[in-house]
Amino acid sequence: MIQTLFYVSGVEYQTCNRVIYTDRSICAFKGSSVDISCTYSSYQTIRSKFWFSPERSHQWQSPSQPEDLSEDSQFAGRVQVLESERGRSTLRITDLTESDSAQYHFRFTTGSFEWRSSLPGTTLTVTALQVQVTRITVHQSDTEAELKCHSSCSPAGRLSYVWFKNGQKVTGVETSSFKGRVYPGDIISCALKGHENYGSPPVYAPKLPSVSVSPSAEIVEGSSVTLTCSSDANPAAKYTWYMKNGDPDLQPLSKEPQLVFSFIQSSDSGEYYCTAENELGRRTSDYISIDVTYAPRLPSVSVSPSAEIVEGSSVTLTCSSDANPAAKYTWYKEKQTLIQGPDGIYIFSSISSEDRGNYYCKSENQYGEINSPSLFIDVQCE
Repeated sequence: MIQTLFYVSGVEYQTCNRVIYTDRSICAFKGSSVDISCTYSSYQTIRSKFWFSPERSHQWQSPSQPEDLSEDSQFAGRVQVLESERGRSTLRITDLTESDSAQYHFRFTTGSFEWRSSLPGTTLTVTALQVQVTRITVHQSDTEAELKCHSSCSPAGRLSYVWFKNGQKVTGVETSSFKGRVYPGDIISCALKGHENYGSPPVYAPKLPSVSVSPSAEIVEGSSVTLTCSSDANPAAKYTWYMKNGDPDLQPLSKEPQLVFSFIQSSDSGEYYCTAENELGRRTSDYISIDVTYAPRLPSVSVSPSAEIVEGSSVTLTCSSDANPAAKYTWYKEKQTLIQGPDGIYIFSSISSEDRGNYYCKSENQYGEINSPSLFIDVQCE
């Protein structure tokens, strides 16, 4: 049998056989119920009819028959098909979840005809409630806030809401707006009245931020180092990094969750902290210490006394070098090793003319070593 198709004002028709959907799109809240309806007719006796969803039916792309939603295990106990009057079918879905968002179609068959439209049925969109911070006034110990319970749905009719603060129902408020003082640690959420088990995610000020450093092992000068700040907060926190003893009124080091040193220097050693802030509050982290290790710098050498050195007098040579960890020192005369030790000092208790010559020291740690410039000692006869 050849069927004639035509499409007018969002309704698909087939001569003598037709399905008209009451709504082309429906938006509903998570946890609520929805009725998806259509009228249908045929000039032949209808043998079978059911609702299905192409997105939910794994077999829809194959030659097999679409799946009856009332037999879908994912809808078990949540789906009813109602026939309130002849030629009208209503699919009722309860306890809606966001995964129920899909297109829903009605199908019927007769002895020689099958209505399985390729054109759109009813599109259902299920959205969760969210709490939006619309206005705040920050005080020293709390925040005066105005919050709104909303979703992307705009359902018809007046709805009653329930607000929760720290797990307790707020009495006397049944509108979508909440005004009140929010203290550090307060947790606020909303729900539709009668659907309290499907409330919004709670909103709250940031918790104490945690800070970490990577790599967590010894930090060597010239390496890449990343500090990370994280805090549990809703709305999500914004982060700012500072250095201890720095001026917080100056430009902060970073306004990202991470503070990255691509080529860290010894001058970057110090203590750092971050702040986490959202519309409901601000928290400051503990300090994290950065100790940058590096090879010794060029040693400086000195002799005491610095005046004329007379045979028999006491003379001290000193070698010092900036290094982390602290350097060990070795003194040499020409290429002869004199002494090794941590303090870099070599003492002539009674210098002689034989001690006349060139001296230098070597500074070393596990990251490198370096020799000082040469120092000439001239010993005068007494």
